[in-house]
Amino acid sequence: MYSDHVVLLSIPGLAPSDVARMPNLKRLVEAGDRAPLVASFPGVTCAVQANMTTGLPPAEHGVVANGFFWRGDSPETAAPAGSEDKQGQVELWTCWNSVIHRPQLWDLLHEHDANLTSAMWFALNNKGCGADYICTFAPIHNPDGSESLWCYTRPEMLYGDLRDAFGHFPLKHFWGPLAGIPSSAWIVSSSIWTAERHQPNFWYIYLPHLDYMTQKCGPQSPEAMAALVELDNELGRLITEFERIHAGKSLLWLVASEYVISPVDHVTYPNRILRELGMLEFQQLEGTEQVDIAASGAFALADHQHSHVFVQDHCKSRIGELVDRFRGEPGIAEVLTHDQLDRYELQHTRSGDLVLVSEPNSWQAYYWWLDDAMAPTYARKMDIHRKPGYDPVELFFDPSTKGIPLNADLVRGSHGAPVRQESQQGVLLSSQRGVFVEQTMADTDVASIVLNQFGAG
Repeated sequence: MYSDHVVLLSIPGLAPSDVARMPNLKRLVEAGDRAPLVASFPGVTCAVQANMTTGLPPAEHGVVANGFFWRGDSPETAAPAGSEDKQGQVELWTCWNSVIHRPQLWDLLHEHDANLTSAMWFALNNKGCGADYICTFAPIHNPDGSESLWCYTRPEMLYGDLRDAFGHFPLKHFWGPLAGIPSSAWIVSSSIWTAERHQPNFWYIYLPHLDYMTQKCGPQSPEAMAALVELDNELGRLITEFERIHAGKSLLWLVASEYVISPVDHVTYPNRILRELGMLEFQQLEGTEQVDIAASGAFALADHQHSHVFVQDHCKSRIGELVDRFRGEPGIAEVLTHDQLDRYELQHTRSGDLVLVSEPNSWQAYYWWLDDAMAPTYARKMDIHRKPGYDPVELFFDPSTKGIPLNADLVRGSHGAPVRQESQQGVLLSSQRGVFVEQTMADTDVASIVLNQFGAG
């Protein structure tokens, strides 16, 4: 049985037990299929979204984390078009679609039938992708360091129409201390507006709302439970309007957890350990310590529950020293050298010379300074572009400094570690029966389920 229209909702942080607390979602999927969904390692946004849209692991598509260190020692590790100014630096969150080296669902659907259209709403690393309709945040960075709100869209003028209808995309509610339901509500409203006018055959819609309070306060916190209600209200609006728009047509809904948030009570600082070993270099600038990646013998790109450690010139003796130092470090479950990364299908040239894997109750912070007075100024700011690592502490606000605190112990939830326990499994749901076999699925299985609905499997 094929479908005319398929909507894939990509919802990070959705745990299987959450469905019972979300009446609109529960009604949508109660007559459909349900299966455990396992995020491939690393279970972080950009990698998992690439897994789901290509049907392949990071070793194939090249998205090995939420960001990249463009070390430039091979064509695949050179900064791509649009990111030339990032050569020799870390780039997080802002990459164009050229970083994904395999065809995605919209490409595969076009190959199968040029008349099939797709919409990609707010997934990462998809500016310039092959979808027919695109909307994703893309603020304009002004010469004075300020930002102007904007979104990248296809057609190019689409964002002007969406802005006129709903106001600018509320970027301050997409991430940071003000992160909340207005961003997902805007995504829902703009999806409905676009569906009304264009009715793409396939939708990929990223709804990030559950990501916030589960990391900030913990996955079972009252705040996280309240977020379920808020998101479910928006899902009810989306479902009602899409069902109206597609009345008389076959509309299939798929709902996929990108990953599940695990409670954490421990943090590891790999760059501080590299500093202790004399391998991390920094410069004194205006009374602060700025990391000098180019001069460092080793540097760790910390990203939730894993880090890629890049060793200068791939020095084997230094790699061996680091393996010995990190093995047994509290909070670190595995220390993988590059030739061991096939264990997780992560053996790509963009991966680090070492990958540090956290225990489920721990995460890894990018900090390298030992005295908070020496922290770079951007550490206390919402500055995802200059920080050379992921910083969930940006979800918090310190009234005393009117900025982001420098206390990584505040974080109560994280994700990305290999799924070894049932509590780390997400869920895959459908609105109809017989769409997939109800057995444990990997995130890489999602693409084939979508393709099968259009006879393209």
